Amino acid sequence: MTMYWVYVLPNWLFGILTVVLFLAMGVAGLYLTRGWMRRVHHGEHGHNDIVGFYMAGVTVLYAVSIGLLAIGAWATYTDVQSKVDHEAASLAGLYRDISAYPEPERSILQEDLRRYTRQAIDVAWPLQRRGIVPTSEGAELTDFQGHFMSFEPQNERQKILAAEAYRTLNELTESRRMRLNSVSDEMPGPLWVLVLVGAFVCIAVSWFYHTDNFRLHLWMTILFAGLLGVLIYLVAVLDNPYRGKVSVSPEPLERVYEQVMMPAK
Repeated sequence: MTMYWVYVLPNWLFGILTVVLFLAMGVAGLYLTRGWMRRVHHGEHGHNDIVGFYMAGVTVLYAVSIGLLAIGAWATYTDVQSKVDHEAASLAGLYRDISAYPEPERSILQEDLRRYTRQAIDVAWPLQRRGIVPTSEGAELTDFQGHFMSFEPQNERQKILAAEAYRTLNELTESRRMRLNSVSDEMPGPLWVLVLVGAFVCIAVSWFYHTDNFRLHLWMTILFAGLLGVLIYLVAVLDNPYRGKVSVSPEPLERVYEQVMMPAK
């Protein structure tokens, strides 16, 4: 999907517009097909049983599909959140390992990590919210690696400490790479075609019912179309983990910076 502008809207407005769109489609179709359906049924309800059987099959198939897609979107969202949490944990662990280094290497390496964290929060995250894979914080991590690899342990304790820090550095690098790879995570276009076309088919089938009380049919259509709108809104909100108001935030990195890295005043 390329309609990324919807993620700029407030969350409540995005939801209302989605539901209103499906309500308008359901009600408009019902009024447009009302006369035709009356002629098809010959003024009676002779085909309602067939319509009911067909609608049951269509809605069950669509419910399974949209349910699986919603679960998949939520799984992707939580997976991306886990990647950010893991990156923050690796960053905090590496900073604590470096805290045991001698001066002046300790101050240099800690400053590199602080700059990396601020770049990830202040520069990389706004780019990720626009679907752009950031590379800015990579320079700070490269500087850290250069300074880190230039340190020569002088005793066995420093060798053990350097080995542990090197392992944590590899975890941080891997976590960052996974975060960057997840920036473009979203549902493929064909699946969105399935979601939207399936919703239209479900609503369209409901128009084939014939009732003596048109107001009853109208309210049934409104409730059904509104429910489909809410379900599709849910999938759309979770589809892009970094976009919109409901998105993965840099809060884990911010906590690490404030609780672990904040320079003493």
